[in-house]
Amino acid sequence: MTAEADVVVVGATSAGVCAAVAAAEAGATVLLLEPGVHVGGMTSGGLGYTDVGDVRVLGGMAARFRAEVAAHYGVPVGAYAGPEPHVAEAILRRWLDHPRVRVELGAAVRSADVAGGTIRAVRTADGRTWAGAAFVDATYEGDLLALAGVPARVGREDRSLHGEAFAGRREPVPGRHAFPAWVSPFVDDPSGESPGAVLPQVRDVPLAPVGSGDGGVMSYGFRLCLTTAADRVPVERRPGYDEAHWELGRRLFRHWARGGHVPRAGSLLGLEPNLPGGKADGNSLGPFSLSVLDGAAWEYPTAGRERREEIVRHHKHHAQDLLWFLTHDPAVPEPVRRELARWGLPADEFADTGHLPHQLYVREARRMVGEVVLTEHDLRGPARWHDAVAMGSYHLDVREVQRTWRWVHEHPRPVGMVVTEGYYSVPVPPYPIPYRALVPRWADCTNLVVPVCVSASHVAFSSIRMEPQYQMLGHVAGLAAARAAAAGRAVQAVDVAALQDELRAAGQVLAVP
Repeated sequence: MTAEADVVVVGATSAGVCAAVAAAEAGATVLLLEPGVHVGGMTSGGLGYTDVGDVRVLGGMAARFRAEVAAHYGVPVGAYAGPEPHVAEAILRRWLDHPRVRVELGAAVRSADVAGGTIRAVRTADGRTWAGAAFVDATYEGDLLALAGVPARVGREDRSLHGEAFAGRREPVPGRHAFPAWVSPFVDDPSGESPGAVLPQVRDVPLAPVGSGDGGVMSYGFRLCLTTAADRVPVERRPGYDEAHWELGRRLFRHWARGGHVPRAGSLLGLEPNLPGGKADGNSLGPFSLSVLDGAAWEYPTAGRERREEIVRHHKHHAQDLLWFLTHDPAVPEPVRRELARWGLPADEFADTGHLPHQLYVREARRMVGEVVLTEHDLRGPARWHDAVAMGSYHLDVREVQRTWRWVHEHPRPVGMVVTEGYYSVPVPPYPIPYRALVPRWADCTNLVVPVCVSASHVAFSSIRMEPQYQMLGHVAGLAAARAAAAGRAVQAVDVAALQDELRAAGQVLAVP
């Protein structure tokens, strides 16, 4: 069976939803293909506390979403950093209730029919074929661009590639997310003097030279929605819970105890009621958190379907087991266990996935190599682009990339210590994002727009990767794809001046005073 539309959007992330709606409102017929059964990606999948940066850059569909959230709760725009997950999904589903949008859930794209640099159709796992004039890859992973043969990069590049100060492997330094010194990585030697097998949750590979491109990606995790409501679903011990897997956490708490430090329970998971209804968005805070730092994320972007599913389960089990560990393990300080015991999973969130989010927080995967590659220089400068279609403003924000270990050369003999590496957060001014960062090079593909895995370096992408930016870029992608389909032109040949006028009319911000 073959279905056809003017625009085919792959991935019902918030960018995909915005692309589908924008294209439909521009007069195009749209197919939205989503491998799962939910829409919204991280916007509805646990990332309730949404990082927005400078609110002056938020326009178009990002502003529209914020306005609908405020209207739902009867509060001023921005009163909440984000909605409850089920409210976010309800808003996005309502947007998709459009006569020119057909949403297909459970539609996992497995292959693409490409001829002469043009995508003719995609095929889903059930054997169905979906044809279109223009395509939008709104996946977090960049799977359609890969199937179309569009070049992409994964992970950290070498510092020499773009001359970026923050590129490549970082030197471990002290900080909130850094592991404290003197914690041994060795299973059988807590002193750290006798090498042997390393603890679970520690990556046992040599560190690449500082500044080198090692392919490392930001750690992934599940952002948990938590509550103290009376009907909360209690944290339970998972059947596969492994006591030995959490020895690193025990050593961390013992290390803190020796220094007289008892962490606040809220500081371990971000347990501040920051969502409506008294709910909290559990975040990855500190050296031992919801982020999985054992290197599994490095493999995920280009892994096959089965391996990706294993990696997702690995991250979900980590989230479940971390909650149990922090709530029940005797090595965790009693005040922490007592406070965390007050929290559980909301009964009205994620009912079909055991009240755990349905979306893994894939902070980065593939990044297209397109007409323009945005770099650190373009954001910290910032650059001026004639084809600006949206703006960003959030910090260069790279979460921890790995937890590993190294020898520290103390007298009289070296000591092995656990280290975390990769984190930094660097302010940038509001910066424009050019249309050419959303489209492939002409020779690579002529009918694909990419609003998530945009053409950017690892450093630049760390700022662009926020959900409000995805919403605004999805808006751009939908309008551009509709224009290309209607004119029978390549996406690179879209009239950008006319596209900019259309975006401005819809409230998109292309420059700030």
